[in-house]
Amino acid sequence: MNLNYLIGLLCFLFWIVALVDCIQSNNPNKVLWVVIIILLPFLGTILYYVLGKSRA
Repeated sequence: MNLNYLIGLLCFLFWIVALVDCIQSNNPNKVLWVVIIILLPFLGTILYYVLGKSRA
């Protein structure tokens, strides 16, 4: 299995998990975080877990 394929798949799964977690959360800035996660897939996901999830 190609390493690049595996890394890409893990990034995609991490992105999906962050998006679902954000949608199901009670975060008051949910819409903003969903837009950030969608427009900046990898960076937005990391920012959500570092900044957004801790405040929810």
